[in-house]
Amino acid sequence: MAPKTIYEFRMKSIDGEEKSLADYAGKVLLVVNVASKCGLTPHYEGLQEIYAEHAGDGFAVLGFPCNQFGGQEPGSEAEVQSFCETRYGVTFPMFSKISVTRIATQPAMETICHDSGSAIATVPTSTLPWIHR
Repeated sequence: MAPKTIYEFRMKSIDGEEKSLADYAGKVLLVVNVASKCGLTPHYEGLQEIYAEHAGDGFAVLGFPCNQFGGQEPGSEAEVQSFCETRYGVTFPMFSKISVTRIATQPAMETICHDSGSAIATVPTSTLPWIHR
């Protein structure tokens, strides 16, 4: 039977470990498609700030790198992880690169985008002022 919620998936963390998304059940999740070589790369700083501020309140940021949009995440997982940690001090969970376009969407991302049982919003980053600090 196919998973029905995001919490039923297992994803590979950026360091190669299998991670159950059930570990985040009961938390408010901000699931973000990220890239380290795009115009919005500084968003890592704002994401880290909101994660650090609210992680103890049942909130988590989950970062999912993707190289499908203009080749803006060309590095290996190790390179992405090193960049995020050294440049922006990222401590929120990061996962291995994913596919998010309609042709190659991974099942977990399909569920995230279309899960009728969760409160899911897709918003442009321009509407999130903390990203642009």
